[in-house]
Amino acid sequence: MAAPVLGLLMAASAAAATEESFKKPDWDQIANIKEAALHLAQMQRTQGANRAFQFIDACYRTHSLQVEYSRPFEACIAQDYLETRILALIYSRMPPETLKRLGMPTPKMLADTMGRRIVTAFKSYNVPVSEVQAFKKLVDEHGFPVFFKALFPDSKVPEITDDPQNSDAAPTDDVPAKDAPKDDAPNNDKKQ
Repeated sequence: MAAPVLGLLMAASAAAATEESFKKPDWDQIANIKEAALHLAQMQRTQGANRAFQFIDACYRTHSLQVEYSRPFEACIAQDYLETRILALIYSRMPPETLKRLGMPTPKMLADTMGRRIVTAFKSYNVPVSEVQAFKKLVDEHGFPVFFKALFPDSKVPEITDDPQNSDAAPTDDVPAKDAPKDDAPNNDKKQ
């Protein structure tokens, strides 16, 4: 999932930003990412994936109004990436025909729509490619394990792959069976 998204992010950022024009974050990005991951995981466990996506949408709408790239806006991006990655992992365990029959997005559709949201977010603040790459690496290394363990405390954190169809990376515990999706999963037109 991450490879196509990162390519889009880099292309969009390269056209719009230079290292000199971007004010580097002056906050602890790792702490911000971990806090955002834990908050969203707790929300999803208690209120479901639809509520988590509604929160992310509200987060973008609120924090994108700021003049400069900010800590809260960065948390929105991290949460969007993490939520989408988890759902793509879960949905990758389901047969495509089941996803289609239930009106659910494929892992690729999830990745593509998330990619468009994140490209727009980074582009709106002229974030350069080097910062996008560094941020993605921080989210993968620090945010994903926190998010995953909060959602699936008894499961081993899977290795992060760039393939949204990789069912071997999906959690094996606490995940619905292939033909039993979660009731609160988003539908195809969510967050486009």
